[in-house]
Amino acid sequence: MKMPSFSKTALAVAIFSGLSSAAVAQDPAQTKQVDDDLEHVSIVKQRQAYRGDVPLKELPQSVDVINEELLDSMGVLDLQTALKFTSGIASQNNFGGLWDSFAIRGFAGDGNRPSGYLVNGFNTGRGFTGKRDTSSIQSIEILKGPGSALYGRGEPGGTINIITKKPQFNEEGYLEGTVGSYDLYRLEGDYTNAVSKNVAFRANGAYEDAGSFRDEVDSKKIFFTPSLVYALSADTNVFYELEIIDQEADFDRGIAIPDNQFGVVPIDTFYGEPADGPMKIEGIAHQLSMQSKLNNNWSINGGVSYRDSSFEGFSTEPELSAGRQLLLVDGETLSRQRRYRDYDTTDLSARFELSGELTTGAISHHILMGADAYDYEYHQFMNRWRTAWGAGDPTYSVDLLDPQYGQSQPEVGPTTDAFETQQAWGVYVQDQIDITEQLKVLVGIRFDDFSQDVENRRTDALTLQDQTASSPRVGAVYLPTDNLSFYLSYSEGFSPNSGVDNDGNAFEPEESESYEGGVKFTSDDESLVGTLAIFHAEKSNILATDPVNGGTIAIGAVESAGVEIDLDAVVTDAMVVTFSYAYIDATTKNTVTNPDWGVEIAAGTPLVNVPEHSFNLTARHDFNLVGYPGTLAAGITYVDERVGDAVAPEYKLPGYTVVDISGIVELTPQITARLVIDNLLDKEYYDNSYSALWTQPGRPRTARLSVRYAF
Repeated sequence: MKMPSFSKTALAVAIFSGLSSAAVAQDPAQTKQVDDDLEHVSIVKQRQAYRGDVPLKELPQSVDVINEELLDSMGVLDLQTALKFTSGIASQNNFGGLWDSFAIRGFAGDGNRPSGYLVNGFNTGRGFTGKRDTSSIQSIEILKGPGSALYGRGEPGGTINIITKKPQFNEEGYLEGTVGSYDLYRLEGDYTNAVSKNVAFRANGAYEDAGSFRDEVDSKKIFFTPSLVYALSADTNVFYELEIIDQEADFDRGIAIPDNQFGVVPIDTFYGEPADGPMKIEGIAHQLSMQSKLNNNWSINGGVSYRDSSFEGFSTEPELSAGRQLLLVDGETLSRQRRYRDYDTTDLSARFELSGELTTGAISHHILMGADAYDYEYHQFMNRWRTAWGAGDPTYSVDLLDPQYGQSQPEVGPTTDAFETQQAWGVYVQDQIDITEQLKVLVGIRFDDFSQDVENRRTDALTLQDQTASSPRVGAVYLPTDNLSFYLSYSEGFSPNSGVDNDGNAFEPEESESYEGGVKFTSDDESLVGTLAIFHAEKSNILATDPVNGGTIAIGAVESAGVEIDLDAVVTDAMVVTFSYAYIDATTKNTVTNPDWGVEIAAGTPLVNVPEHSFNLTARHDFNLVGYPGTLAAGITYVDERVGDAVAPEYKLPGYTVVDISGIVELTPQITARLVIDNLLDKEYYDNSYSALWTQPGRPRTARLSVRYAF
């Protein structure tokens, strides 16, 4: 991985020095240790980025929060699994299981890169940081719908913001060991304590060594996230957080489904080559941020983030080009290609935000204004070998049902060597106006400036582009009672597209507009909290993965409309239930001809891997087992039938229902034992696909036993 340049480091220091200069002059004092914000459980009080001081019930958009307690009770280990607890999110093709990939309300972003999300308000989607571990997660905010005027350069379906665990000034922690099916071994830990009355630290993370139900597929990972907080005063905190990521896994495109016949190929069949070795992902990230309460009405927060990542290794994959695929000729022989990838990224970003309340006459204004910027570099290097055109060459092929490994591996040749740089900055302002106690009106606008240079180092071609955009946002909320609110919202969005097409031309940026309306409700005792949202969104200049040339192609415009429901209910003192449901109609908006396949994709074609109907119902019940306190949790997840291939929409993944259970028993005040069984009924299902030849089967029944020592 590349080390940060002097200019980037100097810029980061300069930005943060400017942010914190006012705070340093204050007298140090011990930080607050009580969080009166009921939306997040955190010892060190924080105001989340892009949120301001407006309560969730008064925001004109759907916001769902997945808390640590739910993740812990179900034994969730990664972000992708955690997202099943909220409505409207669907698994996407995840590049052989090497990163998190999902669609929100049908919109998935660039299929050549991990899905974008925020960590404490900073973007993490522009690099390669593997599958996100849950060991450092305090909660996950899913901010859906028309928010692009604020977040900027995001998907119209919504934005995910991970809030990490923060250092605390009292000693606590745990150490947990896990063993499970398919040779799973995992060690996870978390420890926090005060260093002095003004400084506290925290260190958490996990080491995992795992096999898989897939033949020849193994993985290892280290995820380590130490952090510090320095309380400059009772109202000003400075945070530093470090992420160290080291992962490796065998590249796995899944199985082939011949003639749309599921069940013919066993789900453990692996078409890669063990001699390729694992793909390796390395990442290091730094976050330096500050939160300061200026007075009773105004606060500032901001900081800088630097991320460095790499993605490297060989892969062997089924060939998708019909003219090179023997399976389409004899129905038995699967042609394969071989690739070597070496991707490196650096990403320096900064943001600053001022929020507060002012009054003009009888009207209150909740002001949120800020600025953000980033400097991003991406070096994409790929070599490839593929079989000769004509589907008659058996070199490096395998039997569909009984692949044999150990063949002589062909040498790969140069395909891609591109170096891309992006610089962007944006400013935004938003005013949520309290017209009356019942009526709130929101107006906001964001301005973005974006520049991109892409150098093709094989041809010395240089592609340049500059873009600017203004993204307005308007909304209204009506609260007839304290427990009920109705809202409407509209937003336009802008998101730059990375890379160039096969002719070396820069892609036009994605542009979107979205509408949302809904109702939020809560009971008097807050035992029932819920949101019902109805939405419609459109996005143009969409990109998709090009499997033939290994790059990216533009596929036109798409639209999505639907309904979502999210509920949290405290049924009794001992039982909590969460429920989420989504109906999503996500389709292409225009007819487009795929330039590689020569296939016309008609307007109205459903988007890949997006089900019309999906829901999750999870219940947790506290109990006493012969004197030992415990918790039993069970979840049911349903996913409807989905299109599995963008150029062959007749290929559809069957719907499925999966049941997961988890039980926790407190053996002593310090020691707890947990048993998790995923896919309890051993349902055979298919999680996602890119085509019938790249289809990822879901996990069969697996069990994990963990023992935790807390202190």
